[in-house]
Amino acid sequence: MSNLDRGEPQATTPAASMPNGAGAVAQARRTELAAFLRSRRERLTPDDVGLAPGLRRRTPGLRREEVAQLAGVGVTWYTWLEQGRRINASIQVLDAVARTLRLDPAEWEHFYRLADVPVVDESDAEGILEPEIQTILDNLNPLAAAVYNGRYDVLQWNDTYAAVFPGVVAAQPPERNALWQLFMMPSCCSQFVNRDTELPRMVATMRAAFVRHLGEPTWEAFVHRLSAASPEFAQMWAAHDVAQPGSVRVKIYQHALVGRVRMVATSLALLGTPETRLIVYTPMDDESRARLDILRANPTAQHLCAAHASA
Repeated sequence: MSNLDRGEPQATTPAASMPNGAGAVAQARRTELAAFLRSRRERLTPDDVGLAPGLRRRTPGLRREEVAQLAGVGVTWYTWLEQGRRINASIQVLDAVARTLRLDPAEWEHFYRLADVPVVDESDAEGILEPEIQTILDNLNPLAAAVYNGRYDVLQWNDTYAAVFPGVVAAQPPERNALWQLFMMPSCCSQFVNRDTELPRMVATMRAAFVRHLGEPTWEAFVHRLSAASPEFAQMWAAHDVAQPGSVRVKIYQHALVGRVRMVATSLALLGTPETRLIVYTPMDDESRARLDILRANPTAQHLCAAHASA
């Protein structure tokens, strides 16, 4: 058995020798990996993994030594991994750590990406949508529909979507973004009724996509700007939660003109442009469908609360 398979430290290629700025991206991955592992370790308790709590436990969650023991890897190796040092590991060792930390499928994939294990396609997420996509969106009226990328930028939309979310489509890039609008809108004007459950999931979904873009100025700048502008987003981002995009989600919105609208959001991947999703919003009941018809007939209807609408 090699030192690598025992989970012992092993030298890797120095970052300075990597071409085309690869060293900076590799360091960003390691920093992200270190923070992610700490957050996953700290959420587990000794009782979760069948260990006695012990005395004088000064840190939340499991100790590094306990994770290493349960995973069957060297304590030094795991410490170095969580410190973001340059080390390599076999798939078997990474699997053992993932099982010990009880990672779910989205977290497992996120962990592999951060460890630079090519288990999924690394296609570029940005791209130009094919002209037929707008035709499809237009033909989905009277259902609201839009195309998002992995960062939740709104790339294209139809008339019903514009009527429901006028503030989003009126914004200029990079603020024509669902997360930006949701976090920056005053709470009294927020259209998201179930924001306490949906916003953390949206942030976790973007966090999983973010690992593919470490070191990319557009992604890094967006996270920094929104973190600085919204303490709520910064707190969710710092939790390091990750999630896969859900295929069907219930969205409940409150509009100043018509009141509450309940919709089911169905996500469809667009294979022609990687990391883009076509989201179709279907009314859940006749009342919501009727209220959407009113919004379609009044596309410039005020969506802010009375105080901010008159400001």
